Amino acid sequence: MVLLQSPAVRVALSVAIATGLYGLSFGALSVAAGLGLAQTMALSLLLFSGGSQFAFIGVVAGGGSGISAMSASALLGIRNGVYGMQVNVLLRPPRWQKLPAAHLTIDESVATATGQADPAEQRRGFWAAGIGVFVLWNVFTLVGALAGNAMGDPARWGLDGAAVAAFLGLLWPRIRAKEPAAIAVVCAVVTLVAVPLVPPGVPILIAAVVAALLGLSGLGPATEGLEPDVEPYPSESGSAGKGAA
Repeated sequence: MVLLQSPAVRVALSVAIATGLYGLSFGALSVAAGLGLAQTMALSLLLFSGGSQFAFIGVVAGGGSGISAMSASALLGIRNGVYGMQVNVLLRPPRWQKLPAAHLTIDESVATATGQADPAEQRRGFWAAGIGVFVLWNVFTLVGALAGNAMGDPARWGLDGAAVAAFLGLLWPRIRAKEPAAIAVVCAVVTLVAVPLVPPGVPILIAAVVAALLGLSGLGPATEGLEPDVEPYPSESGSAGKGAA
């Protein structure tokens, strides 16, 4: 019971429960987008990155190709590689832990770890959040996928466009500064213009290139977009949970 007395573990468990519940939406929307149960579970087990997973099924639901879906998903997953470099320095995992640590490097685990001052608590927070989210995300993905299968034709319930709406719902609250909001609006306009001109799935890639070019132009802080999306201590002022920036 010593672990349950750890502040980092308590935070990690609360974050894991809140995040894992989103798996319900992903499972149901993935099936609605046309993926099978095995494909849906493979995405959660192997890709295991909420934003990238929603981007993937959003492109698929819009009629995009597999390559377009994978490209959009990979673009959103780049930041996990940036997180990984910091986690490697912060936790210095032994060689045998590097592969599982890389797979569990997500917003929630990084935010929980960097919100701690004590090195031992950083390690506990990272692993507790990473493993907790992984287990609950996959459990609720399965529940959501089974529920989605039971609902039948997604168009009857208005779910044929819900994957895109769900992804936007996850993204928009995280845009807190003027520069990212301006970039998001520009990319939305570019996407609307491109939709009738190019094949399905390609507009999101064009918008991603535009966003990258605008980001490289020097708008906003140099670290904008590299901080974890999860704030483990929302009631506290200061830099808790922002250490990955």
